[in-house]
Amino acid sequence: MTRYAIGDVQGCHDELRALLGLLKFSPDRDRLWFVGDLVNRGPRSLETLRLVRSLGDNAVVVLGNHDLHLLAVVHGSHRRKRGDTLDAVLAAPDRDQLLGWLLTRPLAHGEAGDLMVHAGVVPQWSVAQTLELAREVESALARDPGSLFEHMYGDEPDCWRPELSGMERLRFAINVLTRLRVCTAAGRIDLAMKGGPPPPPSPLKPWFSFETRLTRGARVIFGHWSALGLVLRPGVVGLDSGCVWGGALTALDLDAARPPVSVPCAGHQRPDS
Repeated sequence: MTRYAIGDVQGCHDELRALLGLLKFSPDRDRLWFVGDLVNRGPRSLETLRLVRSLGDNAVVVLGNHDLHLLAVVHGSHRRKRGDTLDAVLAAPDRDQLLGWLLTRPLAHGEAGDLMVHAGVVPQWSVAQTLELAREVESALARDPGSLFEHMYGDEPDCWRPELSGMERLRFAINVLTRLRVCTAAGRIDLAMKGGPPPPPSPLKPWFSFETRLTRGARVIFGHWSALGLVLRPGVVGLDSGCVWGGALTALDLDAARPPVSVPCAGHQRPDS
């Protein structure tokens, strides 16, 4: 069985279909790992959700920030944003089934020496701790999603401390797993930064660049950072090649030393922001 990791789809359903065709995806022999952000900004979020859900156990999906945004909107805890393309999902006759499935997706997945998250991990987290913190968030989502979404938003706390508890601990875990791009060696995060990493002498660096990172023994697979494009380094795979922004949708065979496979954006109108 081959495992293919696929970058941020964000409603680019036609490109996903084309990519699966290029991969010659077969559910009797292949599994697809999706790095999160299945929905939003692209033109066909509803069809994307239906397709990925229909794959059953052949699809491993971690939640991204846009997926959580959709769920927060549904639970009344957040307003839609300019550039959202979620109307079809919210009006769909199978909305409850799709969103119920999405709500039960994890925030991190570990298997066979690989760790998949949407955005990143701070240097102080091991693979085991990353998975444990993800499970804490998943338990809160299962127990009382409305309460979690009501208190999820915000950039504080901005530094990891093992003694964090309650909503502060959950919020920090969510922000790292679904929004992180840069941090300091001490685990202080900056969620406002977009684009490329800041130049020296800033202490902020891409989260995966620290030699002291405790997840260095695993291969970490992530998305979320389209400004970087494809990242292929020892132990690090970044797959957000910016399809929704006019780039491409990319897949990588996780089990063989083959080059990535990409499908260019089909030319749909780019989102406003």
